[in-house]
Amino acid sequence: MKLLGIGSRINHSEYGKGVVTNVTSKHYWVTFIENGLETLELDSEFEVIEAAEDEVDTVSFYDVEQSLKAILKKWSDVSEVITIGDKWKGGKLIMQPSDENLKASELPIDKFFHKITMVRDRLRVMEQKINSSNLENQEKVDLQQYLTRCYGSLTSFNVLFKLKTQQFVGQRSK
Repeated sequence: MKLLGIGSRINHSEYGKGVVTNVTSKHYWVTFIENGLETLELDSEFEVIEAAEDEVDTVSFYDVEQSLKAILKKWSDVSEVITIGDKWKGGKLIMQPSDENLKASELPIDKFFHKITMVRDRLRVMEQKINSSNLENQEKVDLQQYLTRCYGSLTSFNVLFKLKTQQFVGQRSK
């Protein structure tokens, strides 16, 4: 029995038409138009519409998934998991107006921390977009310095971070 390669098109009596997307030592992984991803034994019964032979790829689905995650992380506003310091978990932020007749506002500190880290993630995406833009070098430098000052403005919130390596870093004084 000759193995089908990735990209082979088949027609299965139960699942319909599909394309082989991965081949392992025991299975074909086939993405069917109507039924999504299914695994079939290598000796399963199906009609071969078009064979792509000798194109069996040794890259696993796991490798593809990890590569895709890395690409998405690099080019989107999705980032690493940032952990709040243990002493702040379950705490709350209380904003008390100076006027005692007004009610204080409370916010779970975890929610506040999440919003702060989202701001940082969006600044990082902006930084990547600036670096890859067609702006003149001096314009890029000016915008980078502005972003550094923004990070510096956020250093007050560093007490919330569990790991020092994840804290905000601003412009260092000379």
